[in-house]
Amino acid sequence: MQAPTSRTTDPATAAADSAAGVSATAGSVGPPPRLPSGPTGLGTSSLRLAPPAVETGESGPPQPSSPSSSPSSSSSSQRIEGLYSPPPVRDDRALADEINGRLVEWAEQDDVDLYPDVDLREALVGFDPGRSVVLCHPDAPGVEHLMAAARLLVGENAVDDYFCEAEYGGSADRRGAVLALAQSAIDPAHNTPRYEADWRSGLDSHPALRSMRSAMGHFRALATPAQAHRYRHDIASLYLGYNAEGDCIHQHRTPAVWEYLVQRQFNSFRPCLTITDAIGGYELPAALFAEPGVQRAVALSSNASTICNDLYSLRKEQRSERFHYSLPTVIAAEDDCSIEDAFQKSIEVHNDIVRLFEEQAAELSATHPLVARFMTGLSNWIGGNHEWHAGHVGKRYATSP
Repeated sequence: MQAPTSRTTDPATAAADSAAGVSATAGSVGPPPRLPSGPTGLGTSSLRLAPPAVETGESGPPQPSSPSSSPSSSSSSQRIEGLYSPPPVRDDRALADEINGRLVEWAEQDDVDLYPDVDLREALVGFDPGRSVVLCHPDAPGVEHLMAAARLLVGENAVDDYFCEAEYGGSADRRGAVLALAQSAIDPAHNTPRYEADWRSGLDSHPALRSMRSAMGHFRALATPAQAHRYRHDIASLYLGYNAEGDCIHQHRTPAVWEYLVQRQFNSFRPCLTITDAIGGYELPAALFAEPGVQRAVALSSNASTICNDLYSLRKEQRSERFHYSLPTVIAAEDDCSIEDAFQKSIEVHNDIVRLFEEQAAELSATHPLVARFMTGLSNWIGGNHEWHAGHVGKRYATSP
């Protein structure tokens, strides 16, 4: 199957044309507060492969390994010892900075106006979404494909910040309602003209809703209708996971490990991984994407990437004063062990999931060339995500007490 032809619809027009009705009270949602022959995407000419993490049988408190010596990365990288992951295949600091700069320009546009009450440049560039998408999508054919992924990533984080984090005005009492509005920013409601106008006004009133609407418009300009529909479905599942997490946090309840892993499969990076074909400039047909084996590979890769986040963010969460839970904390509670032992057990869970993914991906890759390409994209995302997290040690994350 040929790669899909990019659509020529103006992103802003596409977003507006997709609009259709919510209540006029929407304005009160809350205060603003690895490729076989090497990568071929933009910026891969200076590729330097980073060495994969090496597993150890050591126990005890997690410590960062030596910083990456990859000459293509300007960010120091401190990986968690024993955490198994495919290596990243492209790390281009200059390209990441270009993406970050364009993101700031996009976020400051009147129709987005993201995080109006904080230092946008510090918050947005400090998060370094540009490096994330450069690492995770090495086969992207151009800057605009990377920007599509980056806008969606920033929009998803804005929804999480504004609607799920208390410091930005998030409230457990209203989380489900505002997440439904957030879903409508990418999955329009269909009503009479009067209520369509009310809904459009509601979306205009909040930065998280504006950013998701704009990001989806840009994504639709290069994705096929099936790929856009896939993304909407995965975002709805993500919001289901947000609600599950919110319930546990509101009740100060630590779930069983199996229940936590179920929640994490929904509350995961899955929407970012499943657009890998759209960002790569091709399409895995819907019938192939829906195959049970492909769905298993998607779930495993998403789960591994999200547990990676659990591990790198544990110390930051421990230092906060709020109730939190993650794979290490639920294992520590269920097994009645120290957090250090639970951390090591979580590494083992992560590594087992990555190996299960690799086994599944190898089996599937023999069935169809487009499936093989998609499996490579998922593997690239696992490796890029790990490297992005490791590069934030000392800034956003910490791996030792």
